[in-house]
Amino acid sequence: MARTSTYLNFPRETEAAFLFYRQVFGGEFNGPMHRFKDMPPAPGQPPLAEADRELVMHVELAITGGHVLMGTDAPESMGFKCAPGNNVYINLEPDTRAEADRLFTALSAGGKVGMPMQDMFWGAYFGSCTDRFGVQWMVNCTQKA
Repeated sequence: MARTSTYLNFPRETEAAFLFYRQVFGGEFNGPMHRFKDMPPAPGQPPLAEADRELVMHVELAITGGHVLMGTDAPESMGFKCAPGNNVYINLEPDTRAEADRLFTALSAGGKVGMPMQDMFWGAYFGSCTDRFGVQWMVNCTQKA
């Protein structure tokens, strides 16, 4: 089933933020809190800095009305510079790859592609962009090719 969520980036404090949000909203995380150390190495990328191994790669928590908050740490060693204004994405999870492509193409027109739509190691078809109004979007589809 398609859904929309809010994706938050933090400068090394995602775990503390999501423990706080869980206390505020109640409930449990949807799955485990994934760490950067669990990510397979990317070709051509330098090894993961030791200080970044335990940082949160992905976490999610259902809050009010079925809305889902997702989050990640944004380590500078991986090229991120987290600041207010670039730390929030609207995450779209369409049911089909065709709809993922349609949404991504439309949202990125006149904007900037951060990562083109592609198959990712976590099993999804994923891309990110900033639209022409400066709003950041992620498109994450779990339908297999």
